[in-house]
Amino acid sequence: MSDENLFIFIIEVLGTIAFAISGIRLAAAKNFDWFGAYVVGLVTAIGGGTLRDVLLGIPVFWMQTWMYLAVTFLSLVTVIVFRKALVKGMRTVFFFDAIGLALFVVVGIEKSFAADFPAWVAIAMGLITGSFGGITRDILINEIPLFFRKDIYATACLAGGLAYWLLMNIPGLSPLVPQLGCAVTVIGLRIAAVHFNWSLPILKIDPKDLPEK
Repeated sequence: MSDENLFIFIIEVLGTIAFAISGIRLAAAKNFDWFGAYVVGLVTAIGGGTLRDVLLGIPVFWMQTWMYLAVTFLSLVTVIVFRKALVKGMRTVFFFDAIGLALFVVVGIEKSFAADFPAWVAIAMGLITGSFGGITRDILINEIPLFFRKDIYATACLAGGLAYWLLMNIPGLSPLVPQLGCAVTVIGLRIAAVHFNWSLPILKIDPKDLPEK
């Protein structure tokens, strides 16, 4: 395994841990059993990457090694052992979700460029990698997906992708700089959005404007 592939693998594993814990924690709050919580955590962790790899026409990442299944299981054990600390309050979910989101956006962009796709595809794949697992998670736990709500979520992914693209076009920079810039942008926007209560405009329709039945 080359140094570049090893780096992407490490980021993907860390993102899997973060997203799996966020999914398992939410499943625990909904009183899922251990198997149900594991499934939710696994889908959260691999959902975006699976869709990305299918769209890029490359081998699906989690089917190449059992590591991701094992990492998700260890995440389940972590939540079981430290359930009081991890299940208490939404800040825990937000923390792990923000980290997983940032790491997966970076991985999506890196894999797209490695497969010789243009920048606009890489940014779209970063968005899909970071968000699709969370969409599936929210559907499984019977919640409106965060992606479709007014929260700065998908917007943070897009901003991270643009930051990556801008930094990669600056001559002389280490390849690590765009990756860090992307991750910091995603996490920073998520934190700022929550702290300052930023949100996108809501598409509202006055009930009076709806046709009568």
